[in-house]
Amino acid sequence: MTTRRGSAWVGWIIFAGIMMTVIGLINVCQGCVALFDDERVVATADKLVVVDLTSWGWTLLLWGVALVGMGISLLRGAGWARTAAIVVVGLHAVAQVLWLGAYPIWSLLMIALDTLVLFALCARWGEVRSDLHARDSRELSPDAIRGDALYGQLP
Repeated sequence: MTTRRGSAWVGWIIFAGIMMTVIGLINVCQGCVALFDDERVVATADKLVVVDLTSWGWTLLLWGVALVGMGISLLRGAGWARTAAIVVVGLHAVAQVLWLGAYPIWSLLMIALDTLVLFALCARWGEVRSDLHARDSRELSPDAIRGDALYGQLP
């Protein structure tokens, strides 16, 4: 029974790592778009503003690369990645609060996703870390499928 509970928590960490990797890849794509098409014209009632997005593009690109690196490190069970990911995801949630006025639905969805990822990162890391390392060693063994305690059982 403890194996099943530990596997559930490992699933949460895998979810967090995959979501951080996907969000990082999206940020990398958005950063590249902002770098290649870096000038925008914004017209308001009394002004015409030309905005250069080069610095925003580099920020998104570097942020995305950091998120991808942390996501992959989380999947490998690195303790430093968990701490760094908690800080980065917390900052991302705060940034989404600042964007609520401009993009309310997107911001609320991102805040909800950040909350799930923070929950996954903060719950029972001690049990999960040893399970992640055990899972890595089983994947490298030739009896990986037959040696799995949950082989053949439905979730």
